[in-house]
Amino acid sequence: MRLLTYITATLALCITVLTLPSPARAQFSPVILVNDSAISGYELEQRTRMLTLLNAPGNPTVLAREQLIDDRLRVEAASAAGIRPTDEEITEGMTEFAGRANLSREEFTAALAGSGVDEQTFRAFVQAGLAWRQLVQARFGSRSAASEGEIDRALSSSRTGGGVRVLISELIMPAPPQQAAAVRERANRISQIRSTDAFSAEARRYSATASRGRGGRLDWQNLSDLPPQLQPLILALAPGEVTDPLPISNAVALFQLRAIEETGYKAPEYAAIEYAAYYIPGGRTEAALATARNIQTRVDTCDDLYGVAKGQPAEVLDRGSLPPAEIPTDIAVELMKLDAGEVSTALTRSNGQTLVFLMLCGRTPVLTEEVNREQLTMGLRNQRLNSYANGYLAQLRAEARIRTR
Repeated sequence: MRLLTYITATLALCITVLTLPSPARAQFSPVILVNDSAISGYELEQRTRMLTLLNAPGNPTVLAREQLIDDRLRVEAASAAGIRPTDEEITEGMTEFAGRANLSREEFTAALAGSGVDEQTFRAFVQAGLAWRQLVQARFGSRSAASEGEIDRALSSSRTGGGVRVLISELIMPAPPQQAAAVRERANRISQIRSTDAFSAEARRYSATASRGRGGRLDWQNLSDLPPQLQPLILALAPGEVTDPLPISNAVALFQLRAIEETGYKAPEYAAIEYAAYYIPGGRTEAALATARNIQTRVDTCDDLYGVAKGQPAEVLDRGSLPPAEIPTDIAVELMKLDAGEVSTALTRSNGQTLVFLMLCGRTPVLTEEVNREQLTMGLRNQRLNSYANGYLAQLRAEARIRTR
């Protein structure tokens, strides 16, 4: 039935395209196939224009391609679950999105039209987001609720004079596309472990981090120093339990709680974390690692990396300051182990072909206020939902047939 639907849709598209002049025909031809759904050159060009107008970070063309692929997967998964936002819901979503720019829906669509972006492009963008939120809520809503004990522990860590610290172990396994299914199956098995010794044995065997020689065991960490995405997941564990597998960039991570305790020390919260990433060709080859070791002997602060990168393309050095919640999970996990000026070489990019020389520049603390219990409960729930959503989307990506024409 799926094949018949795909053939019918493709024939309809071909008939439409063949009636157009040659330039328009090329514009509406499929450039990416995601399972049974086609993305046209026109859609890619439209999304690129919209992202450019919205000042989205990164390369708008690359981001548009990734967003459109993800949107196809989101809508397909939602449709398979019987979820389709109504016209009224989509219109309300468009109004809410426009309101973030202090504009009405009509004013926002007019601004888009002035830059050559039609209203349907905006509508499709909102529709995919709505469908995905409804699906995530239906699929993971019951699993995202925080218990009273978790809320109490989180409250104790946010109040002056009290804090929580945890003793955890990590296991991070590379998961290149050709091995993704096998790694997910292994990760699901390891997530059922309740013995610290058994988890450490798996970490020594499979983990790619520097802690593998210690069986993945990390020292005591203040809960507030963990990535925001990880905090509610760790709070939900009893000692010995392991998180569900967490998909990160080309890898899968698991964490085991070994111990938790309340302290009289209130750890600072951070408004922003500044870090620098210098990219070294070669991945985890001995030559690339030797280059990283050489650089480490020459730099003491993030500023020193500008001298290392001098004369090279600008993209080899990436430095920024972000709120903890906006830092990619794999980078945040490494940064939580570092003090200012310290370095990690545990990560790669470009499917393992580029080594990341990651340095923590510093952390900017903020003064905290008394936390409202209802707000905290909602925050824990939303963080957990976000983690489940990211993991599910990564799974859909790994299982999808994505072809570029």
